[in-house]
Amino acid sequence: MTLPPTIDGFHAHVYYENDLEREKAAEIRTHVAENFDVVMGRWRDSPVGPHPIPMFQIAFSNPVFLTLVPWLMLNHGPLNILIHPNTTDAVADHRDYPLWLGTKLPLNIAFLEAGNTTA
Repeated sequence: MTLPPTIDGFHAHVYYENDLEREKAAEIRTHVAENFDVVMGRWRDSPVGPHPIPMFQIAFSNPVFLTLVPWLMLNHGPLNILIHPNTTDAVADHRDYPLWLGTKLPLNIAFLEAGNTTA
């Protein structure tokens, strides 16, 4: 039996496809930055890495998961959010271990399989 991977934190990717969704994403971004111990990634207004549509990333530690993820569950509205652990295997983190709020989007896993890092 193999041991499960160690989780060294999490990323949440908040996706948006149009101006209205970007406004909702901005509201989430502001609230999260003001109320949780997180590191905000920059706005990515076009697809990047394995991510098929615009998004921004929220990086957070294991203890923050307990409060941030329930808040996102209740407040993501029409947005789709990918939450994945950070282990030593970026492919598995995105392909095998993700949690999705909203609709599961098709990620470009081949980008990660090629040894690239995520955005």
